[in-house]
Amino acid sequence: MNVDEIVARRNRLLGRGTTLFYDPPVHLVRGEGASVWDADGRRYVDMYNNIPVVGHCNPRVVDALERQARTHSTHSRYLDEVILDYAERLLALHAGPIENVVFTCTGTEANEVAMQMARMATGGRGFITTTGAYHGHSDLVGALTDAPPRGRANVNAFAIPDPYRPPAEGLSPQQLRDAYLAGVTAAIDDFAAAGVPFAGMLVCSILANEGLPDIPPGFMGEAAALVREAGGVVILDEVQAGFCRTGSWWGYQVTEVEPDIVTMGKPIGNGYPLGACAGRRDLVERFRAETGYFNTFSSTPVHGAVGMAVLDELEERGIAAHVQDVGAHLLRGLEAIAPSCDRIGDVRGRGLFLGIEWVVDRESRAPDSAGAAAVCNALRDRGFLTAPAGPNHNQVKIRPPLVFDRAMADAFLEAFADIAVGARAA
Repeated sequence: MNVDEIVARRNRLLGRGTTLFYDPPVHLVRGEGASVWDADGRRYVDMYNNIPVVGHCNPRVVDALERQARTHSTHSRYLDEVILDYAERLLALHAGPIENVVFTCTGTEANEVAMQMARMATGGRGFITTTGAYHGHSDLVGALTDAPPRGRANVNAFAIPDPYRPPAEGLSPQQLRDAYLAGVTAAIDDFAAAGVPFAGMLVCSILANEGLPDIPPGFMGEAAALVREAGGVVILDEVQAGFCRTGSWWGYQVTEVEPDIVTMGKPIGNGYPLGACAGRRDLVERFRAETGYFNTFSSTPVHGAVGMAVLDELEERGIAAHVQDVGAHLLRGLEAIAPSCDRIGDVRGRGLFLGIEWVVDRESRAPDSAGAAAVCNALRDRGFLTAPAGPNHNQVKIRPPLVFDRAMADAFLEAFADIAVGARAA
């Protein structure tokens, strides 16, 4: 079947409206490392998917999955030490207060569990998040998605702390931090004024879906302090930021904030459906006592074996140091290209998570979502898979598997420089 026929079949079977990247879309049939191939045998460098964190079809992960699946796999109401070994190892990588873990199958489920934990611990209902948040698709978690400042039941949002689009020009970093913190305070106070008991805050530790802003120093830690002072629980989502993506194990290490609860997904299983919600012992044990939570397909020995293989790869291959090196190299390359193209408003990055702010022009900073989509299509034509993202859908989002290397970065920079020059000429 050609692409048009597959799209028609997809619409017939899955329903029109299912999301697709690129125009025309790409039909992938194979992956290895940071590369994928389409049905015609063309190779692309995957610069978007954080799910295969240690590479597509990583042999160690696949072998661990197959070996354990051939041995035994059952639900969590039987004793099993494989999942306990994994839990012990995973928890040891986190900050001290994180003592217990509830395994799930997805990041959405992990965030759902986290929000329930916070509500049980506080007796509250209301959560604060940013105006550009995304944490999953369930009814409870989905209420956080792109929430308005006010007007959505049990959710108050505060402005994204983004110095590129500040509330006023000429503010110092401290003034910016304080201005954005005032929004956090207002979001909390408005619950009190409305008689809604406060449960806590759920945000990505690096504000990934918010466009990866250069968060004012101290903002995240101060925001967490405000939440705790108001009796709330701090939930940090590490689905995009975790597992060495930033060059540290967790995003909260680079933004200098400590969670009461942390959620994980996507890269935790390198493509195998695994998620986790970890937190203080009192929070987790109360949740277990009050819910009897049980998930048929989580906490299995296969989950444990796969999770351990991912950690083995990350540690033994020195992925965190590799990310620091390649991420800095890629960021420097993009910063060198940026002055030559007025459509590049800003370049920001943490490790191997980078964003290119595509604008109408640098002076106005007006977001250009159509331009960003066109850049991503042009990069696809050159063999590099990215995607438009950010709250204004005008960022070229770069988030490759962490085995992405300098040679791939250099090839990408050459292609992107050509596209940027063409955009300037246009």
